[in-house]
Amino acid sequence: MSRHTRFPMQPNATMLKFGYPATLVAETEHWCVLVRPQQPTLGSLVLACKQPAAAFGQVDPAGFAGLQPVVAAAESALADLVGYQKINYLMLMMVDPDVHFHVIPRYEGSRTFEGVEFRDAGWPGQPALSPAVALADPVRDALVAALKARWPGQAA
Repeated sequence: MSRHTRFPMQPNATMLKFGYPATLVAETEHWCVLVRPQQPTLGSLVLACKQPAAAFGQVDPAGFAGLQPVVAAAESALADLVGYQKINYLMLMMVDPDVHFHVIPRYEGSRTFEGVEFRDAGWPGQPALSPAVALADPVRDALVAALKARWPGQAA
């Protein structure tokens, strides 16, 4: 594929499962950044590849190159919002078919956002994906807005 290839805006099944378009924080030619509806820690995201790829090795070189600035922007926005101590990237793809990563900011104790407490139940070990906070729509919308406002180069 040429680096000028545009992928159709038709969301894939994984993007839809994670709430696209309501959870959309940022989007590039190759990647969508979504707030994870079930939050194991505050600010948990899904980085979903827009290319038709069911295996990481199927992502084309432009998609790989496009991942770096998305990761850097996500880390910047999450550092400002959450003040994480570590960050974990999980590529679990056992249920959801399209290439995607779960981004889990890690911290000791808890964080509070919009009056909701988010504990890192797995700290300091592996991330515990459950229990997770199921975001009510108003809290989800506020979290999406807060991350958009902190996203480098994106207007609030």
